[in-house]
Amino acid sequence: MRKTLALVAALGCFAVSGGAATTEAEQTYDLLFKGGTLDAVSRDAELTYSREVRNAASPEAAARDTGAIALSFEEGEAVLATLEFRQDGKHRTLGSFPASVGNPMIMVFYESVIRDMAETAGGSPFYIRNRVKEALVQPAEIETGEAVLDGETVATQTVTLRPFLDDPNRDRMRGFGDLELRVTMSEEVPGWYLSLVAEASGAEGAEGAGEGYLSAMRFEQVSEQ
Repeated sequence: MRKTLALVAALGCFAVSGGAATTEAEQTYDLLFKGGTLDAVSRDAELTYSREVRNAASPEAAARDTGAIALSFEEGEAVLATLEFRQDGKHRTLGSFPASVGNPMIMVFYESVIRDMAETAGGSPFYIRNRVKEALVQPAEIETGEAVLDGETVATQTVTLRPFLDDPNRDRMRGFGDLELRVTMSEEVPGWYLSLVAEASGAEGAEGAGEGYLSAMRFEQVSEQ
């Protein structure tokens, strides 16, 4: 079994078909952390995601974190979803999580962005994490759209969070005050998540100019092990 995903446009963009709306606070969390998203995936399957990072302030860290993430299953008393980071033939385990809860890629996405922002902007990861957590349980912008999966058009929805939009400390965040988190999801994509994108176009580079930060995780394929 092998499926490939062709996006209508890069970085999780899509052809908008329904326009923008606003989620209820509870709906934001339920969409982003939807339970049971791995239930229909074969336990012999492996889901692969690409991760591209660009960071003007820390190109070395961006190169370190650009690669692929593979999700596979381990059978035991409970089925675990194990994530492994792959780059240039090297593998590193990111952790194992109960598969019954849902796809742990969403947690890896948010935690990696929190770490990147703290390293780049010099802020407290605890403060950053708390602001992101608050955003997860607030009304958020949602857009409906379309993507192409195996030659067929599928419906998508994208939730956009701006956790520091009204933060009193945003001016000290070296451009990360404008951080935008976009998660695109579809029932037709194995594991639910089509793309997970974090972008701060004004994040400062080494010389202080706004050269930007981008972290983009994208579903690539599902294959038999």
